[in-house]
Amino acid sequence: MSFEGKVAVVTGAGSGIGEAVARALAAEGVKVVVADFNATTGEKVAQDIGGAFCQVDVTDSAQVKAMVDFAVAKYGRLDYAVNNAGISGPQDAIVNISEDDYLKLIAVNQHSVFYGMKYEIPEILKTKGAIVNISSILGLVAERLAICYVAAKHAVAGMTKAAGVYYAPEGIRINSVHPGFIDTPLLAGLPDEVMNPIVSAHPIGRLGKAEEVANVVVFLLSDKASNVVGSQYVVDGGYTSV
Repeated sequence: MSFEGKVAVVTGAGSGIGEAVARALAAEGVKVVVADFNATTGEKVAQDIGGAFCQVDVTDSAQVKAMVDFAVAKYGRLDYAVNNAGISGPQDAIVNISEDDYLKLIAVNQHSVFYGMKYEIPEILKTKGAIVNISSILGLVAERLAICYVAAKHAVAGMTKAAGVYYAPEGIRINSVHPGFIDTPLLAGLPDEVMNPIVSAHPIGRLGKAEEVANVVVFLLSDKASNVVGSQYVVDGGYTSV
């Protein structure tokens, strides 16, 4: 997979899946713009991989546009984008969720992907590159207490399909990746009575790793995925197959 001279923007790259994607792309020789709201973690990742940090609030369309402009000004082009930033949000019945909490989650998880593609695509059209949007297994199936998250991640899956088929004739490939439960410090803090049922729901017998998701993202951005358009790649240890 040749990534020589390529440039990528990864949102939410200061930790978790976004960090793993940024590190994996940098290891392939890609110049990576590490975009994150958290300057402390984002700058550290950028320094580690020899990339550039851009602080961004992905719910602000002007800041997302500025992020893309920064990448092009810094490196002269944009080949890839990974729209990954997201939050988990409230876990409750719909009647108990505040409108403010709902709107915040939709802004971070759904609107950010719309803003990202809106401003990334004009630049990526010039390089005939690719975009990967990070959805979730909850963009394919439901979870009764995660209605806001389910709504946003289903929207990401739908937007990816629509944008993918629209821009395929113009040489851009757009796909989504749907991680299952990933082994992160956040999950590591859960008590056994909560964690054990989550782990047992994965036929593979364990949680996924951020690096495993990153490997699929790198593949989808590469020329090896040249005929993959508007697709949904699930990285969940069999969770959604049961």
